[in-house]
Amino acid sequence: MLSTFVHTIYQVFLPISLPVIGGALIKRFKKMETKPLSTLSLYLLSPALIFETLMHADISYGDVTQTVLFTILNMLLLWALAAGLGKLLILPAAERSGLTLVALFTNCVNYGLPLVLLAFGQAGMDKASVYVILQIIIVNTIGVYFAARSHFSMKQAALSIFKLPSVYAAALAVLLRMSGWSLPEGLEQGVSMVSGAYSSVALFILGAQMVSVNTGGAAKAVYSAVAQKAFYAGMSLRLVLSPLASMLLLLLMGVHGTLFNVILILSSMPAAVNAVILAEQFDAAPKVVTRCILWTTLASFILLPLMIGWLS
Repeated sequence: MLSTFVHTIYQVFLPISLPVIGGALIKRFKKMETKPLSTLSLYLLSPALIFETLMHADISYGDVTQTVLFTILNMLLLWALAAGLGKLLILPAAERSGLTLVALFTNCVNYGLPLVLLAFGQAGMDKASVYVILQIIIVNTIGVYFAARSHFSMKQAALSIFKLPSVYAAALAVLLRMSGWSLPEGLEQGVSMVSGAYSSVALFILGAQMVSVNTGGAAKAVYSAVAQKAFYAGMSLRLVLSPLASMLLLLLMGVHGTLFNVILILSSMPAAVNAVILAEQFDAAPKVVTRCILWTTLASFILLPLMIGWLS
């Protein structure tokens, strides 16, 4: 077990750590703004990666069906766990909303995709594509509901989907595959070049965001007993209950092989940075969510290698 853990650290997490550390250092000492890079990643690199992956993905109809079904059932299960834990701890409405965001939404794009590619190769990346697209859609629709609750607008959430270029890239790739057409060779090479830049840029942004979270207002705040309870509940949900619930659900569904490994890892990722954006916008305990993002991300550098080593 120890040798497997060391091997996973060396083969998977060492390559990932370099751009993460680079992003953290440049953010810390050069005060670089990550918004332009995030825009580049969202509107160019991520759509190119998803388009290229779906165009060439070796994924069956059964894989797609199981991924969609798991995503829906896992979301409902985690929501029930977050709601139950919030009531058990007698948390206020804002903290319960923040707890739900931490439980449901993981950093499966910026962190998860590069990790899956290094840990499971292109086969893993193919399996991951459908799950990631579903998560992008869910966080921009249902995520708004869980954060806002009382002033939720279904129309706003629905329209937000059509602002995501990755969704159009996915739809175009599916249409081309169904029609049997492909891009001209020169254009396909261009898309491949753009998508190849995704992993490094995404991990660079992740490192910079971790520094931003750590040095933000929440880092110096004095936390109440309620906030502390919500924080520990969020950590438990994301680091312990979520992986266990996902594994149980996958076993009950009969998922196995690479698809099992990929979905389990992606559903066990640390809390998503997008969660704090929603929390701040709708006052869903943003300080608690911020702490959970930072500490679940740090803990993931120990827990995820152990999981990958066990799955291997």
